Amino acid sequence: QVQLVESGGGLVQPGGSLRLSCAASGSIFSINTMGWYRQTPGKQRELVATITSGGSMNYADSVKGRFAISRDNAKNTVYLQMNTLKSEDTAVYYCNAEVRRYSFSMYYDTDIWGKGTLVTVSS
Repeated sequence: QVQLVESGGGLVQPGGSLRLSCAASGSIFSINTMGWYRQTPGKQRELVATITSGGSMNYADSVKGRFAISRDNAKNTVYLQMNTLKSEDTAVYYCNAEVRRYSFSMYYDTDIWGKGTLVTVSS
């Protein structure tokens, strides 16, 4: 079993900052890409940022220059530093990880999601 646990969400004023964390735990051989997605009511989940195990990053145009993704491979943890937050950043933020497990001489690749953490940007 592998699980992702997010933390760091909350209420912040426009222009403020928040840092999200997501830690993976369980039977993990390795993790390839980790990332953050967000969703608001009535809309599809959208990509915010991803980072590979080698450190290659990808951002949605709407957050470029304001958000920064990073990871600690030793801790199986990914972070999202969010600066200059806007009201349109309000959403539930979900962590995602492409996890490889090793069991009975075989590798298994699984896409894992966290339960989400709410970020509200409001004055």
